[in-house]
Amino acid sequence: MNEQIYINRLEKKGVKPTAIRLLIFKIILHLERAFSMSDLENELDTVDKSTISRTLHLFLDHHLIHRIEDGSGSLKYALCEETCDCVLDHLHVHFYCEKCHHTFCLQSIQVPVVSVPEGFSVNTMNYVLKGCCSSCENQKLK
Repeated sequence: MNEQIYINRLEKKGVKPTAIRLLIFKIILHLERAFSMSDLENELDTVDKSTISRTLHLFLDHHLIHRIEDGSGSLKYALCEETCDCVLDHLHVHFYCEKCHHTFCLQSIQVPVVSVPEGFSVNTMNYVLKGCCSSCENQKLK
């Protein structure tokens, strides 16, 4: 992918494209699945933990990535679609594989609308399905 495409995507979300931010963003794009902080640390072994953490928080604040609490005890992150601004209408379902421990975004399935009692307001929702992903399920059948 052309370097300018990465730069444009960061700038479109209001993020200054420094060398380290570009590096981390490229890794996130190439992971093609939800990832944890330790996944990024393993991919970026020469980058210190605090730099990765600050960059993740910046990307969260600018809606480049979203946070997933999949019940595994490890916070996961995934790339947002370019048009996402992380409002309730853009939330989607996530799937956690109990065998390989990967978390997947199911972009085509929106989080169901839930009514809350009067006086309550919802800022975010987390909808996680748990089971066996297609890769692990296919391995079981062999």
